[in-house]
Amino acid sequence: MKSYLFILNKPPHSGIYIQESLDIILTTAAFEQAVSLLFLDDGVFNLKKRQNPNASGLKDTAAIFAALALYDVNALYIEAESLQERGLSQDALCLPTQPIGRNQLSHFMGQFSVLVSQ
Repeated sequence: MKSYLFILNKPPHSGIYIQESLDIILTTAAFEQAVSLLFLDDGVFNLKKRQNPNASGLKDTAAIFAALALYDVNALYIEAESLQERGLSQDALCLPTQPIGRNQLSHFMGQFSVLVSQ
């Protein structure tokens, strides 16, 4: 079995990027592959609580993120510096994540068979 790391670095509600990424993530997980997610840069905003995408006419991705556990996608990581630089804390997130320091990213990413970043 391959291990996949999906890197989400774009903000929510910036077009259909996150919706398409989540479709790919859930499809990969449905085929019983080991799937992990890494949120960095503006991608950390995808997990921010109390978002209102209806104003932009886009799908509420928070519900899709909540469904990740149903697909056994429980390994969620967040770059600690990205979170801090955007004035967010772990308490502001809708799902629990494991922080990874920027200086650890290269080693961390090297543990996966496949890296996917869009």
